[in-house]
Amino acid sequence: MILFRKFRVLILMVFLVACTMHIVIDLLPKLEKRAAGSSSSAGGGGGCSCAHTPGEEPRSWAKQRPRAAAAEPGWPNKHSLRLLQDFSNEPNSNLTSHSREKVTERAESGKRVRQLQLGSEKRGLMRDPVRGQKQRAVHGSSRLKALYEHPLYKTDLPHLSEDDSLFNLNSDVRFYPKAAGQQEWQHGNMEEEEYSPAGEANAETYPNWLRFHIGINRYELYPRHSHIIGALLKDLVSQKITSVAMKSGGTQLKLIMSFQNYGQALFKPMKQTREQETPPDFFYFSDFERHNAEISAFHLDRILDFRRVPPVAGRLVNMTREIRDVTRDKKLWRTFFVSPANNICFYGECSYYCSTEHALCGKPDQIEGSLAAFLPDMALAKRKTWRNPWRRSYHKRKKAGWEVDPDYCDEVKQTPPYDRGTRLLDIMDMTIFDFLMGNMDRHHYETFEKFGNETFIIHLDNGRGFGKHSHDEMSILVPLTQCCRVKRSTYLRLQLLAKEEFKLSSLMEESLLQDQLAPILIWPHLEAMDRRLRLVLKVLADCVEKEGFLSVVENDLEGQHSSHHHQAHGGR
Repeated sequence: MILFRKFRVLILMVFLVACTMHIVIDLLPKLEKRAAGSSSSAGGGGGCSCAHTPGEEPRSWAKQRPRAAAAEPGWPNKHSLRLLQDFSNEPNSNLTSHSREKVTERAESGKRVRQLQLGSEKRGLMRDPVRGQKQRAVHGSSRLKALYEHPLYKTDLPHLSEDDSLFNLNSDVRFYPKAAGQQEWQHGNMEEEEYSPAGEANAETYPNWLRFHIGINRYELYPRHSHIIGALLKDLVSQKITSVAMKSGGTQLKLIMSFQNYGQALFKPMKQTREQETPPDFFYFSDFERHNAEISAFHLDRILDFRRVPPVAGRLVNMTREIRDVTRDKKLWRTFFVSPANNICFYGECSYYCSTEHALCGKPDQIEGSLAAFLPDMALAKRKTWRNPWRRSYHKRKKAGWEVDPDYCDEVKQTPPYDRGTRLLDIMDMTIFDFLMGNMDRHHYETFEKFGNETFIIHLDNGRGFGKHSHDEMSILVPLTQCCRVKRSTYLRLQLLAKEEFKLSSLMEESLLQDQLAPILIWPHLEAMDRRLRLVLKVLADCVEKEGFLSVVENDLEGQHSSHHHQAHGGR
């Protein structure tokens, strides 16, 4: 009996020792990190090889828990775009860390040089004159500059009334950031309880993302020659990332990144190399979303003079310092791991391609991605989502109505809002835009609710473009072949871009070299756009021959200065 009692005591002691060791092993990394942080702050950082930048406290999920626990249960959904704020008293609203900018510039320039050298070696993928094109741009013979000096790119918008601007300056409307649950506002101007979108302050003091929002009107997302867009693109690359969360919904992983100046952007990480084509047996709805397609779509949209894609820039992101260490999204944080090749990886949560088999891995912790500037918060500028009339069936066997009915466009023309105004013509613009990219995934589009049906449509989610350069998907052009309608401005610009001096591929090549992840597209994709442009013009020529020029080409270049009420078939 005594031996049995001693045996039970021994088992209990072994169990207690095992529990103690387990607790110590769990706490050891945290204690080491805390000790390292205190020693670096006490010793002035001498000899420190920490991953964080000087003056930046190393952060981990353990340190984030108290703040996350205090937040509301639905915290990840609170990563919506910041309410409009008076930034006149925010000195760093448009500034970034100079030291960070220099480090980023050095890293990016080195990467560009390596990529361009690799491109010149692979002549079948990128042609040799890439570097020469960049030099020509520097010496003032820029094709882009000549394009934007062309009369077709100098047409004026109608006079903008208060109803034509998304936001009106000096508005009496006040916003209450604290009511929106944004805790980060508390370290700003604590004395003010309310803010106006512009108020009495000078708009020049606002951050670039806010100035971009203020410039949105009935006809365009941004002015043709706006210097704010260039500044905003630089912000997307250089602004410090302060928090990261997964975007809810969607089939693939996307991250919402917030910046030091309260701006936000949608991050799509690199999923495949530029040389990879979409496999021929892939359905369009299961294709990857490509970060370089998002970047290229923005540049193509601007060259076509649509200006309906929000600004997008490529950025090289440190997955450890700029994603894992700043996220408060527990679900995202838990998917980080170290691969057998000692690379940092994560996979997040989504409908497709979110597993260890499809993890996103850095080299060792650097990953490319596209950053698309957010549009204004839905609470401030509501948007309406429309089903694309030529939406695909998204079924492996079934076909959509437009695929089996050759007179489908006649039905669309009788259905609001396509029975009047510019909406049908805007769909034709979007069709041409998607065909040049090879994008088959245009199931919905959006408009700003304030402007009703008399406004442009926004070209969002372009990540499934530029998947195949060796194939031209003619089904994307069905809306144009069925309706045989196009704006005169679009028709003339397409003809201009088919000329040798304004060749679309050369313009895209030059424009994409401005991005820090250049080269963005391999040459076969650029060449494919020239080929597809000729196909678009061939379809339009057949339409003109069949129905007559006046029935096909809608003149939107006359009456540009009249109000939008008189532009039932007019400009954007």
